[in-house]
Amino acid sequence: MTTLIRLPYLAPWSWSQFHQHFALRLLPGVETLDSDCYSRTVRVGSSVGWISVRPLPGQYALELTLSDSLQEHASVLASRVRKMFDLDTDPAAIARHFANDPLLGPVVAANPELRLPSAFDPFEQAVRAIVGQQVTVKAAVTITRRLVERFGEKLPSTPANEAAGLLRLFPSAEAMANAVLDNIGMPGKRVATLQRLAAAVADGALELHVENGADELIGRLCELPGIGPWTAEYIALRGFGEPDAFPAADLGLLKAPLWGSEGITARQLLARSQAWRPWRAYAAVHIWQNYSTAVTETKQVKAVESSPIHSVGP
Repeated sequence: MTTLIRLPYLAPWSWSQFHQHFALRLLPGVETLDSDCYSRTVRVGSSVGWISVRPLPGQYALELTLSDSLQEHASVLASRVRKMFDLDTDPAAIARHFANDPLLGPVVAANPELRLPSAFDPFEQAVRAIVGQQVTVKAAVTITRRLVERFGEKLPSTPANEAAGLLRLFPSAEAMANAVLDNIGMPGKRVATLQRLAAAVADGALELHVENGADELIGRLCELPGIGPWTAEYIALRGFGEPDAFPAADLGLLKAPLWGSEGITARQLLARSQAWRPWRAYAAVHIWQNYSTAVTETKQVKAVESSPIHSVGP
């Protein structure tokens, strides 16, 4: 029998934000998504199975469903899903924190429901971040999907996970460290970075945790050749939901309309971000949203302009 767990949160909170986040990054076989449910395969210790998360209509809560194989890990999984969907944040406190910033304050006030989506598994997020260096999200998903198809362990078949399309686990650090990654679609240096990370995690030389603070993790990551501040900060932000992580060199953050037509430099943004501590990751979420909205509007205008039904004159 599956286990159902109710996960309450403080409103406002937006399912739409998380749906869009997962839709852009979805890994078929590992994850599935429909209009009101996100599901994925998971490993907890020696146990494997799947989880599903959906918003409860008319309630300030999500419902977490666990496969039979994961029932003994219900408490751990509930905690990880709460972090993944950022259910413990007080949105009013975030809004107050940014209220006095003349540019960011109004942006946060206009979208108080935005939270900080993070990954179920930090190693998976670290892999995604390295694969995503200097490529589009779409290209990164394509390459990561190849990794899953080639090296992801098959989930033991049950009618429930087969019907849901949940077929594989994300590759383990051991599998990635020993994999032959020829023709995977990445430059050789990035492949080497990925396998150095996997080997360090597999043999225990690198422990992916933030028990000693995000800065300590970021420092350890930056010691690996091929991982710079952007990648390390992004892993802290998305892999652990660290509220003060801030990838200041991210192009989306630098090009957001918020800063005007001239944009802002990474050095200027990093200096400005000091006033946003200890919640700079929430600033990043809102700036990314500001950038994404502008890109979407631009694409819509271009689509109308190039449409055959759009014409001037008779």
